[in-house]
Amino acid sequence: MANDTLLTSRAAIDRHDWQSALDALTQFETSDGSLPPDDLVNMGDALWWTGKPDQAIEVFERAFAAFESEGRPSDSAQVGSLLAYLAFRRQAFSIAFGWIARVERILEGQPESAGHAWINLLYLAKTLMVDGDLESAIHQADEVIDISRRLGVRGVQSLAMSFKGIAMIQKGDWRAGITLIDEATVVAMSGEGDLRAASDVYCNTIAACRNLADYRRAGEWTEEADRWMKTNSVGGYTGVCQVHRAELKRLHGSWPEAEQDARRACTELQKFHLLDSLGYAYYEIGEVRRRMGDLVAAEDAFAQAYEHGASAQPGLALLLLDKGEAEEAAKSISGALKPRADEVTAGPPLARGRLLPALVEIAIATGDLETARAATDELDEFARHYESPTWEASALSCRGSLAVTEGHMEEAVDLLSRAWRLWQEADLPYEAARTRVMLGQARQGLGDRVSADLEFRAARSAFHKLGAAADLRRLDDLTGAARPGGTAGDRLKKAFMFTDIVTSTDLIGIIGDAAWENLLRWHDRALREEFGSHSGDEVRHTGDGFFVAFDRPRDAIECAVSIQRRLDANRRDHGFAPLVRIGVHYAEATMKGGDYTGQGIHAAARVGAMAQGEEIVVSADLLDVAGTLPYSVTDAESASLKGIAEPIEVYRIDWH
Repeated sequence: MANDTLLTSRAAIDRHDWQSALDALTQFETSDGSLPPDDLVNMGDALWWTGKPDQAIEVFERAFAAFESEGRPSDSAQVGSLLAYLAFRRQAFSIAFGWIARVERILEGQPESAGHAWINLLYLAKTLMVDGDLESAIHQADEVIDISRRLGVRGVQSLAMSFKGIAMIQKGDWRAGITLIDEATVVAMSGEGDLRAASDVYCNTIAACRNLADYRRAGEWTEEADRWMKTNSVGGYTGVCQVHRAELKRLHGSWPEAEQDARRACTELQKFHLLDSLGYAYYEIGEVRRRMGDLVAAEDAFAQAYEHGASAQPGLALLLLDKGEAEEAAKSISGALKPRADEVTAGPPLARGRLLPALVEIAIATGDLETARAATDELDEFARHYESPTWEASALSCRGSLAVTEGHMEEAVDLLSRAWRLWQEADLPYEAARTRVMLGQARQGLGDRVSADLEFRAARSAFHKLGAAADLRRLDDLTGAARPGGTAGDRLKKAFMFTDIVTSTDLIGIIGDAAWENLLRWHDRALREEFGSHSGDEVRHTGDGFFVAFDRPRDAIECAVSIQRRLDANRRDHGFAPLVRIGVHYAEATMKGGDYTGQGIHAAARVGAMAQGEEIVVSADLLDVAGTLPYSVTDAESASLKGIAEPIEVYRIDWH
């Protein structure tokens, strides 16, 4: 009976049915006593992959002791190496080095075995990841690949090949490096290796593609890794893949989804103590919040990223620039770019290349054009060396920005026109929009105000869809003098819209937090698309509502109607959409950066609060200037609004 239970558990392990294996092994321990050491390893794996990492480590420690007591040094060395590796990943370095010393003692005088392969792999990882000694790492990798091939340890072989490929890419030999990484991934996928090793190889492959700015390829590998992990019921490591997925979604403009993936990754990585990846997850949260203009949340996320070992650059330096601390930003990015004394400089190091665009932006902001030129020249070298459209777009954008600053507008138009098209082809909308702002400046400098305005309008529409509040404010400040109605600080007349989901608190209670988050993301995306299509400027986004300004009153009404019709169509086609109330008022207000203040704004908010689910309420002031409408309106209602001395007349629009 006991043997049957162990056979059942082993069969479950073979098919990666971790819970069934754990149930059988637990039953054996309960009824028949201690497990054999090989089955203790199985139990540790089952605990790990079912989301019980702390218990897994305890069982691996028991397996190590059992192998030692049975005089099986190679097996105990392999388990000891695993415990050292897991300690490294949770950043418990003293424990990791303690396990390494113990494994070294066990293997002294022993014939070559799989244990030697695993401990040598740890030495290789330290040389590459901690010491940054690329030449030594490549030499060590060759030795580890050789021993693992001789002994048939496929997990070690694939990881050593992957590490060698990373070192080669970092040295600048990216073609040979990425080819070796591809081969390593094939070895890892063969099914003969260790699941943890295969998971790490996948992560290395995706990271290499990302570092080379080959985002299309990175996306393909991310999806493949996700599929493989689900097929093999691999838990924990999916958190690492979620970090990569979050970055890709951020780059492609899906910011709320990117933040959600990054936050889920934080939860999973903390649960499995994969703390060496946790900093990168927090960094992604910081980048999303920074781009959305939430500088307080961004600063907090970058601080947590740094706490967990990530450099938090270039986001941290750009955050300082966003806060108006240009000199501090310059110090921050310069410190991040300062080479270590032992850094290998053969070939352009990729980590430096990812920081150079921020250096150019900050140097231009501080008037340090010499530094900006040098960094731009270096980016040109990256574009030539790596032959990537993304690197080329980055170099062109930086050189174009420098040309605008120096007044070389014709050159800037040529450079920036090429850059934004490359960004657009790569499906990187934020970079494309920022480049179009600079292109608008260049065209404006040549006196072509019509073309400049078209560039600014295109950028504004993209920023609206993305939710890039800070960039919208900067664009408003930049174009305020050129827009009809005056400059920042003037009193302006606009149509002001407030939207709000009706009874959102009750809705959360009905559908739950997760479903609410998904619904809110869809709602935000849909409304932002309508704002962008109707030339609305998103001023604020608060929870489940928006404050939007329109230059033309008719656009505001058309936008409100389009929103309600879109929501109604979704209810008919898909069964549900939130009830949104909309209020619009035409009034004078004071513009301050990207925001507005004054009694007119309070009145507009009160008009919005009068609406019920699915209603559009507009003020008489708005209808008076909107012209003839193709919609029916109710009779006028006189409304006394809190904080407003005189009552105002409002109407409800029949948008059906």
